[in-house]
Amino acid sequence: MFPGGKGANQAVAAAKLGGKVSFITKLGKDIFGDQSLAGFQQTGMDTRYILRDELAPSGVALITVNEKGENHIVVAPGANHTLTPDDLDKAELAFLQSEWILMQLEIPVETIVYAAGKAQKLRKKIVLNPAPAQALPEELFSKLFLFTPNETEAGFYTGVDITDMDSARKAAAVLLKKGVANVVITMGSKGAYFTNASEELLISTPAVIAVDTTAAGDVFNGALCVALAEGMTWKEALTWACKAAAFSVTRMGAQSSTPTRAELDRFNP
Repeated sequence: MFPGGKGANQAVAAAKLGGKVSFITKLGKDIFGDQSLAGFQQTGMDTRYILRDELAPSGVALITVNEKGENHIVVAPGANHTLTPDDLDKAELAFLQSEWILMQLEIPVETIVYAAGKAQKLRKKIVLNPAPAQALPEELFSKLFLFTPNETEAGFYTGVDITDMDSARKAAAVLLKKGVANVVITMGSKGAYFTNASEELLISTPAVIAVDTTAAGDVFNGALCVALAEGMTWKEALTWACKAAAFSVTRMGAQSSTPTRAELDRFNP
């Protein structure tokens, strides 16, 4: 058993890589919740805004991994799906003190929409990793500073089958037309495609032997936000995030596979 959850993985990745992180989530009052909270505290992140649900269990997932290190995940969301807009109001200070708001889709869509509206009013940069992919209201896209689907998720939102840079470019154009300011489409070993109104990049991923790809996308997102918050250029930030994700697939687990800043500095694939 490994601690996981997409939002948790992203928060842990950002914290271990040197980001100053406040994590807003909801856990059950059970042993999994206790273990998760203890793990979060060890990273040094701000855990003041982690709530405990009296009735729902902590979210869990069953993950199968094949001989190539690729995974398939079945999720029982538990307390994740009881995180409400009212809960976010209890974390007002976290929104006020943060520059970047990173979210994913293992919490209710209404909570995502509310968080985006709150962050937009405060002029914060909103990053949405749309995983697992599900229908989103069209008005949400124009609130997003950065949208980070993988190729499957980008296909879900655009109808474009993504296999290379040209198809990624077509999908990204659809997303920009929806109002997203910046788009990154992660394509596993093929790298990451980035575009906005004035720039286009294809960043390669370091070649490694994959042991377990679980949480690679989460590590990428956490690392990318840290890099951008530190003032790196898009090219620098994306290259660093790809390196962090590549490191993560060489180890088993989710949060346990995330590198520290020192480990990533030493990593030279």
